[in-house]
Amino acid sequence: MIESIQNFASSFPDWLQWAGILLVSAIPFIESYFGAAIGVAIGLNPVVAILMAVIGNVISMLALVYGAGALRDRATKNRVTEPTAKRQRLKRMFDRFGVPGVSLLGQTVLPSQITSMAMVSFGANRNAVAIWQIISIILWGVVFGVLATLGVSVALR
Repeated sequence: MIESIQNFASSFPDWLQWAGILLVSAIPFIESYFGAAIGVAIGLNPVVAILMAVIGNVISMLALVYGAGALRDRATKNRVTEPTAKRQRLKRMFDRFGVPGVSLLGQTVLPSQITSMAMVSFGANRNAVAIWQIISIILWGVVFGVLATLGVSVALR
């Protein structure tokens, strides 16, 4: 099956394969980790697959972080709101783990785009969220890219 997928993907030019991984990695729940694995599975060099997956995921996450931040600024301008019980619970969790913890571990539960927007909505610094999310996206992409490389090489033996 892997060879069939690789043969199909190899019928496309390299730049199109790279662009495909970049685009698919921008989708929440696919992100850098599955994007890197897909890139490796279709036969891209693991470094290229991981790089394209990370770039796609980072671009979409940054667009949403800064977009959500701008929306939050407009929505809360000159306004005080009483947080709901659910929001208070999420805020306590955020306060407990902070931006680094939520960024690094949050991708096990929710996509980076969603966790980053949630942190910004809680008032976290957009730049800190962006930096920690980028670190997390790179780490998860590399781990899954390496695992996929090892898995594909074992499957092809």
